[in-house]
Amino acid sequence: MDFILKGGKAYVDGKFKKQDILVSNGRIAAVSNCLFLDYAQIIDCENMNILPGLADVHVHLREPGFSYKETIKTGTEACAHGGYTLVCSMPNLNPAPDSLDNLKVQLDIIEKDAVIDVRPYGTITVGEKGEELSDMEAMAEYVAGFSDDGRGVQSEELMRQAMLKAKALGKMIVAHCEDNSLLNGGYIHDGEYARQHGHKGICSESEYGPIARDLKLVEETGCSYHVCHISTKESVDIIRKAKARGVDVTCETAPHYLVLSDKDLQENARFKMNPPLRGEEDRKALVEGILDGTIDMIATDHAPHSAEEKSKGLKDSMMGVVGIETAFSVMYTHFVKKGLMSLEKLVEIMSINPCNRFGFANGIKVGEKANLTVFDLNEKYSVNPEEFLSKGRSTPFEGVELSAKCVLTVADGEIVYSAER
Repeated sequence: MDFILKGGKAYVDGKFKKQDILVSNGRIAAVSNCLFLDYAQIIDCENMNILPGLADVHVHLREPGFSYKETIKTGTEACAHGGYTLVCSMPNLNPAPDSLDNLKVQLDIIEKDAVIDVRPYGTITVGEKGEELSDMEAMAEYVAGFSDDGRGVQSEELMRQAMLKAKALGKMIVAHCEDNSLLNGGYIHDGEYARQHGHKGICSESEYGPIARDLKLVEETGCSYHVCHISTKESVDIIRKAKARGVDVTCETAPHYLVLSDKDLQENARFKMNPPLRGEEDRKALVEGILDGTIDMIATDHAPHSAEEKSKGLKDSMMGVVGIETAFSVMYTHFVKKGLMSLEKLVEIMSINPCNRFGFANGIKVGEKANLTVFDLNEKYSVNPEEFLSKGRSTPFEGVELSAKCVLTVADGEIVYSAER
């Protein structure tokens, strides 16, 4: 079906301007300020903004192995609901994608059920156990990069070997940085809330220590390296200094780390994730990092669990919250509406930058695949997890009023979400 997104302000060549967009045969066929075609359906986008599809390089779709938490179908429908047209799925699955045969199990489900573009990661080590390298060479053609997300690679020598192999294959190491020897049974940030309420804390060094170690290895090996979900002020400082030295590193953080800190914690597992919500100084450092370009992109670490798994309080519940359906709204409400960031900058960190870093096509350009999302920036709503398309319901933003609602998502030229449905 050919259709025209008509009357909206579209992000074209780095800025928003009123443009009509013709989608034909799955691609962007024309971008003009006045398009009329008898055979094309008109979709009214007046007073709305048309963005390139959002991209998230860090999501958990839970399939194969944990489909009671999420499936590729429900997860990608949730992504479309949030305005995303491309995501990279993390490999803590069963079977873990540590060989081509195991990866193919996931690829087959993606081919059958995904409503948007899903690029999986292969594991760095067999079974994510940190003992021997996975079959990286066999998987390289089919993966976005290599990660042992959920578990840090504890061995410096094994990480060195992984970086050398990834460099030879032209792939990136995407690192969950966590030193297990410093965790000491912690499950929230080692800060004021933990001390006041008798909880075991996770120290900041458990994150920034492995980042510092790995960046030395990156300088040694020349590997391309991306740091997952940074949450501490020290992590921001270490990465900023490494970039100044010319190290090939990028990083991400998530909306909840930019908006919330441990002062916002409640005795409820919807505030429990890994890494944890840190102190207010950490939050402010992350905001500075996203504004000055030290932090390259927003990822959600969308991590659905069952209601039962998230019903056991801060101590005993599973770590992880969902965020793919609220991420853009959270960032727009807390950064663009408050004048901290332009809308153009928000599009860069939620679409352009992740695609450029990982080598994915992006942008609203004639001839490219039509991956687009339409937001009504003026529409306000209260976050109600029961309206999520994800199986996961645990979010720290439950009940919070946000602005900017996704009204339409187009992936590969197909309408995969419409608020009118």
